[in-house]
Amino acid sequence: MPQSIRPSLAGFFEGTNPKPPLHLGTRYDTAGNFLPEPGNTVVSHLVSGSPSEAVVIEVRERMRAMPDADRLAFTPISSLHMTLFQGIIEYRRRLPYWPQDVPLDTSVDDMTSLYLERLKGFEGRGAFNIKVLEVVPTGLTVAGATEQDRRAMSAWRDTLSVPFGYRHPDHDSYIFHITFAYQIQRLADDRATAWQDFFDDSLALLERQAPVIEIKPPAFCSFNDMNHFEELLILGRS
Repeated sequence: MPQSIRPSLAGFFEGTNPKPPLHLGTRYDTAGNFLPEPGNTVVSHLVSGSPSEAVVIEVRERMRAMPDADRLAFTPISSLHMTLFQGIIEYRRRLPYWPQDVPLDTSVDDMTSLYLERLKGFEGRGAFNIKVLEVVPTGLTVAGATEQDRRAMSAWRDTLSVPFGYRHPDHDSYIFHITFAYQIQRLADDRATAWQDFFDDSLALLERQAPVIEIKPPAFCSFNDMNHFEELLILGRS
């Protein structure tokens, strides 16, 4: 390869990962349009108008200004969130991504109604803060800001697995993130240095100006595509 690509970024470049992006053709098309893919989920949206949101948006806009950003399909700013626990989704109707006690052909709307019932009176596992670990082509990799925050997030996931009725294979190793975009096409190898410099500069900016990302309490949401996540129930409130 003509340029060195760090291991955490290898999956985003043509030379190290020539496979087409996983969700291309089901979640979005080659023109960057998002396709219907209904489901539900538990997310924490960014706090609108907060100082940390402004820095996140600045990084997102800088990414959009990269010369080859047309290889990315960007989601709206209003959709910015961190997924805490993955609900069901139309194109993932199989175990262990679906509760064993519910038929696999149950409609998404019925699944959302079922989970709303199951989540009534749900006791959360406390508030937590997050920080950015890395900037990548699809957005921000994040984690709990402190060890206590990380434990709280893990406890939330363990507790949510009960009403949702499953644990994904990556339940304990899930990488938290804030999505900016999805890859339409892998990045060119000869752009590796420019992108890696951009990621480093962006991470430094976030660490200086937004060491903690302000997020709203976890909410159970429904969605029709990746453009909007409708908050149906705020979790953990008595």
